[in-house]
Order: sequence, then structure tokens, then C-alpha cells
Amino acid sequence: MTLRAILFDFDGTLVDSARSILTGLGRALESEGVTPVVPLAPALIGPPLPRTLATLTGSGEPALIERLAAAFRMHYDSAGYRETEVYSGVNEMLASLARDHVALYIVTNKRIKPTRLIVDHLGWNAHFRGIHALDALDPPAVNKTALVREVLQRESLTSTQTWMVGDSAEDRQAAEGNGLHFLAATWGYGAAADQQNLASLLTTPLELLQRVQAYSAGRTP
Repeated sequence: MTLRAILFDFDGTLVDSARSILTGLGRALESEGVTPVVPLAPALIGPPLPRTLATLTGSGEPALIERLAAAFRMHYDSAGYRETEVYSGVNEMLASLARDHVALYIVTNKRIKPTRLIVDHLGWNAHFRGIHALDALDPPAVNKTALVREVLQRESLTSTQTWMVGDSAEDRQAAEGNGLHFLAATWGYGAAADQQNLASLLTTPLELLQRVQAYSAGRTP
């Protein structure tokens, strides 16, 4: 079977947004005089922004969450996104996969606006056939499993010819829920690693290239 496409999570898989996101969250909290009930740490990154803010504040009050989200977006979308860092080896991995005509897509919980800003800032537009986010759908996707299902349909991708790479348990669930072969990017800050399935772990981006090459040669991924 030919590998046709790879769906990539974004934060924690291709890029490290921890510093820029945590700075923006801190400024948002300060703007409302809110003291976080949990530490501002990379483990917060991954879920949609309202959920992260609810975790930080210990509150689900809609008006407060929306004010904090607006303050975060103002900082992050104007300047903060430029502090995003690329994991070592990712640039080379993406360029190599694109040269080999593997269709690459982003599927992320991150808002679509900053995702596109970052991709453009990094010069990655030519690598990706599509960039998909929860809030890019109308209505927004309820979770990443639903997002991946929609992406497969919109991009006319078959599960047997599509892989997914991510760093979180949610990424794994989204892949498995749509019948995709999943590989865990363990260099990120999520929890996708499954110690019961060590064959699914990637310790470096280079390993993904090796898996693709092996699969193309007829070996198991």
C-alpha cells in the first residue's frame, strides 16, 4: 500500500510554542488581575484556548474566559507568535517528505489565524497541502477526532494511505478513532507515548523519514 499523506499535529510536534504561549497567557492573566491556580507550565499547552484558561483560573465563567482569551489573542497574534521555535530536524524532515511527494497536512487545536501566521513566518507554506484547525470549521469541530474525520473527507484521503504524527493522547485518540496509523513524536511536550506499543514511538524527526522509506520498501511502518 502506498503512503499518500501524513497529518501532523502542530504545537509539540512540529514547533515548540511553549515560551510564546506561556508569556501570552501570563500577560492575559495580569490584565485581569487573576492569579493562576496551577503553574504556567508547558503541560498546559495543547487543548483549545478556553479550556486552558479555565484550567488556569479554576473558573468557567464565560465573560472572564472571553476577556482573557481576547487579551491573549491580542498579544499572541500581533507579536508573540514570532517567538515560536522549530524542533531540531523538523525543517529537514518536512522538506524531504515534500520532495518525495507525500501530501502533508496540519491538524491542530490551535486557532487557525496564528497557525497560518506561524507557517508563513517559518516559510512552510510550500510544504503543506492544507492547514486545518478546530475553529476553521463552521461550526467549529468539537474535538480533534472530529476534525481529522472532516479533513479526511475534505481532502479525499483514505485511512489506509494516511498516517498521523502527534505528541498528545488526544492525537493518538484522533488517529485511532479514524483508523489511521499513529506515530508518537516523543520530542514534544505531550503524552502520546504508549509504552505498550514501543514500535509507534519516534524519538527524532529523522526516524519518521526512516519509517516512510522502510514502508515504501515494503516493510512495516
